[in-house]
Amino acid sequence: MSNIKLLNVVALTVDLPQYNLWRGQVGTVVETLANGKAFEVEFSDRDGRTYESVGLRPEQIMVLRFEPASPEAKSKAVTI
Repeated sequence: MSNIKLLNVVALTVDLPQYNLWRGQVGTVVETLANGKAFEVEFSDRDGRTYESVGLRPEQIMVLRFEPASPEAKSKAVTI
């Protein structure tokens, strides 16, 4: 099971040229799909206007953290 949750800020770990989205772009998880096997991620500009909303698998995104992770948190490697 993924540690990704609703409203997490995430970054792409892969390029998605078909959506004009590139590795490192930041979005927000707005929906959990398929019991956590996928997530709807919304990408917005600086004015808050959504320019893309895409269903992604957990291995295509990483959660961004604004504070140190707790010592109990397990790190997961992402392979592309």
